[in-house]
Amino acid sequence: MAKVGFIGLGIMGAPMALNLQKGGHQLFLHDQKAPAQELVDGGATVCASGAEVAKNADIIITMVPDTPHVDAVLFSENGVAAGLSKGKIVVDMSSISPIATKEFAKKINALGCEYLDAPVSGGEVGAKAASLTIMIGGSEAAFATVKPLFELMGKNITLVGGNGDGQTTKVANQIIVALNIQAVAEALLFASKAGADPAKVRQALMGGFANSRILEVHGERMVKRTFNPGFRIELHQKDLNLALQGAKAMGVSLPNTAATQELMNSCAANGMSGLDHSALCRAIEIMSNHEIAKA
Repeated sequence: MAKVGFIGLGIMGAPMALNLQKGGHQLFLHDQKAPAQELVDGGATVCASGAEVAKNADIIITMVPDTPHVDAVLFSENGVAAGLSKGKIVVDMSSISPIATKEFAKKINALGCEYLDAPVSGGEVGAKAASLTIMIGGSEAAFATVKPLFELMGKNITLVGGNGDGQTTKVANQIIVALNIQAVAEALLFASKAGADPAKVRQALMGGFANSRILEVHGERMVKRTFNPGFRIELHQKDLNLALQGAKAMGVSLPNTAATQELMNSCAANGMSGLDHSALCRAIEIMSNHEIAKA
C-alpha cells in the first residue's frame, strides 16, 4: 500500500483517485472543493494544502486544468514543493505546456525529488473505467515506481522519454482528436443536409475504413445532442493553443490545427465553452444553418 497524494478532484481526478483507493492505497486529498463523499467514506484524508499533502504522501499526483494551475499547486507558498522531502515523486497528470513542464521538473529535481509528466487521454469515460491512455515523461526509475498506480488508472501506459515528452505526446494526441472530431462533424452534417439519416450513416461508416473511436463516441453525441461535458471545449482550446504556440516556436506549420482552433473559438464566442468538445459540430452547424439532428 502506497501513500498517495491527489490534488485536483474534478471530472477526471475524482474517478482516478477512486480507482487508486479501490486498489488499496492510502489517499491524501486536496482540492478547491470538498472531495467526493465516496472518497472520504473510503478512508481518504482531506488536507488543507498541497504542502500538507506532500508531507504525508510519498507520491503526489496533480490533475488540474492548465499550466498556471500546476505552477500554483506546486510552487505557491503552501504548495507541494513546500512539503516535499528527498526521495518523493511528483506526478503531474494535467495537460499543460511541455516547455513549462521541463522547468517544473528542474525545480522539483533540485529538491531531491523525481518528477513525471503523465497526461492522459480517454476522458471521463476512461477515467471511470480505468482505461485511460497515459503518456509519460521522466526517468525510468521513477516510472517503475509509479507504474503500479498508473495500471490502476489506465491500460495503454507508455514511457515516451524524458521530462516534457509526455506533454508533447498529449499535445499531438489533442491535434489528432480535434481534427477527427471536426471530420466527423463535417461528414455527418453533409449527410444530414443531403437528407440521409445521420444515425444510420454513422452506423454504416462504423463498419468501414472510416471507423474510429471519435466516430463511435462523439458521432453518437452529435446525433443524440448529448453535449454534457466529458472534456470541455475550453480545455481542448487550451491544448490546441499549446500546439500552435509550440509550432510557432519551432517554425512549423499546423494549418488544420489552426482552422479547428478557430471553430472552437466560434463555439466559445457563442457561449459553448463549457460543453463537451463533440459540440465542436455546432460551429459548422451555425455556419451552415443546419443541425446534424434535432434534440
